[in-house]
Amino acid sequence: MASDIKVGTVAGSKPIWFVKKGELEDAGLDSTALAWAKANGFDGQAARVLVVPGKNGAVSGALFGIGKDDVRLVAGKLASALPKGDWHIASRVSEPDLTALAFLLGGYKFTRYTKKEDAEVMLSTPKGVDETDVRRLAKAVMLARDLINTPTNDMGPVALETAVRNVAEEHKATLSVIKGDDLLKKNFPMIHAVGRAGSQEPRLIDFAWGKKNAPKVTLVGKGVCFDTGGLDIKPSSGMLLMKKDMGGAANVLALAVLIMDARLPVRLRVLIPAVENSISANAFRPGDILTSRKGLTVEIGNTDAEGRLILADALALADDDEPEILIDMATLTGAARVALGPELPPFYTNDDGFASEVAASAYAVADPVWRMPLWQPYDAKLSSRVADLNNVTSDGFAGSITAALFLQRFVGKAKIWAHFDIFGWNPVEKPHAPIGGEAQAIRALYHLLKERYPSK
Repeated sequence: MASDIKVGTVAGSKPIWFVKKGELEDAGLDSTALAWAKANGFDGQAARVLVVPGKNGAVSGALFGIGKDDVRLVAGKLASALPKGDWHIASRVSEPDLTALAFLLGGYKFTRYTKKEDAEVMLSTPKGVDETDVRRLAKAVMLARDLINTPTNDMGPVALETAVRNVAEEHKATLSVIKGDDLLKKNFPMIHAVGRAGSQEPRLIDFAWGKKNAPKVTLVGKGVCFDTGGLDIKPSSGMLLMKKDMGGAANVLALAVLIMDARLPVRLRVLIPAVENSISANAFRPGDILTSRKGLTVEIGNTDAEGRLILADALALADDDEPEILIDMATLTGAARVALGPELPPFYTNDDGFASEVAASAYAVADPVWRMPLWQPYDAKLSSRVADLNNVTSDGFAGSITAALFLQRFVGKAKIWAHFDIFGWNPVEKPHAPIGGEAQAIRALYHLLKERYPSK
């Protein structure tokens, strides 16, 4: 990170005045700072930083525009725009925890293949900030970002397993891995079929943490480390971001870290099917019929709809455990992005009360999601003349909904199930996030789980 926080003002730190757009005159500035702002056309524009000069050319402080609307993570811009040194917020901040978190997230840089930078900007935050939780959240988000940003030559199924194993060992979780032909012996035929053409064996990574008699919370993440589309090959332009197709796995692992680090009183289980959807003589084909772990037969209408296949086997295993909450996360469909864009992940659930909790938590922590319907009439679109169902529809309509309906076929015992069709990527820079891999919905879900299962 090129930025850090400290609760309580550091002696000698420089002030930052937060200015709402159109309210420059009410920001409490002295006459010199006010005149400087007007001379530079500063009027509280969102994410604009204006350094205020002092005597002999020194920096005396900075003005920061927070815009007119509710731009709640805009403070992330400070991490990259402020001159190096110690700073403190001189204005009243309505959501200090979000301000501190945004600042940390805005300082993120993916440095695995470049020169690492030490912290250069220190922000003193107002008293009352839960520094432990803010740092916990920042660490988890950055873990997800790092995993997604890492290219597949260094983040294939083996490396993804290593990353999960490191987290499990750190938190003393129990981990097991089924890989290669053992997937067939253990009845995970669709995970095997999707990943068997890859140079690294497909695998199902499974770890558990917490007391066995605690409420069961199970997370399932799509771990397609690269997606060529299989024999229904993607165009080259469609493969450019396919290192991020394990974004579901990265996000559930980051959420698991939050749960374990906060020691929430739950029985956590994490399932990550890790594969590469590649092309070889033994690749699964359009028209193949696969028998899933649940026993349902699936006709392959398109090998590029592979994520739902590996999730289906993992969800069937998770469902057998009858968890109280079962959540899956996946970079599953382009249709979700067409419907809601890259910043607003859709989610689906069979529980209206849980949906309300998700929405409330998402707003509380500025981690937006939007509920989409499990519209049952569309389930018929998944029909097949030769199998129990097809993995795609014939008309291409409602692609995110029909993908969710496909997954729903493999869940029946969990009390609450929710599916998040995330993008896992920032296509444009934001104040709190550079272009690249992103954690989506995990802060909202962590907030929800803390409310449901508070630490004792």
